[in-house]
Amino acid sequence: MKTIYFGHSKELNYEEELYKPIRQSELNKQYNFIFPHENGNKLYNSKELFQNGKCDLLINEVSHQSTGMGIEMGWANLLNIPVICVYKKGSKVSNSLRAVTDKFVEYDDKEDLIKKLKESI
Repeated sequence: MKTIYFGHSKELNYEEELYKPIRQSELNKQYNFIFPHENGNKLYNSKELFQNGKCDLLINEVSHQSTGMGIEMGWANLLNIPVICVYKKGSKVSNSLRAVTDKFVEYDDKEDLIKKLKESI
């Protein structure tokens, strides 16, 4: 089963907008999703996950900028882990993200996010 790390900014209401919709979708049965704050706000060691070859794909919700997310994208890029950036329609996405991926997915709402993730993964 493919393991997917799903990064995001703490500015996002990630519990409602990412974690619950994905956990309640068919995607959750097909893939092993790792969410960094699913079990509290303790720092998740994504570097170890990436270095140990336990991550097949990094998806980042980039509607809000985050230094930590940028660091994770750099690690993934160096270790040849594919990166997909998803963002809410109308968000201003940093052009510097194109240094690590050309895969960007715009979505309207939670339902559209799930639909587009199914197409993109």
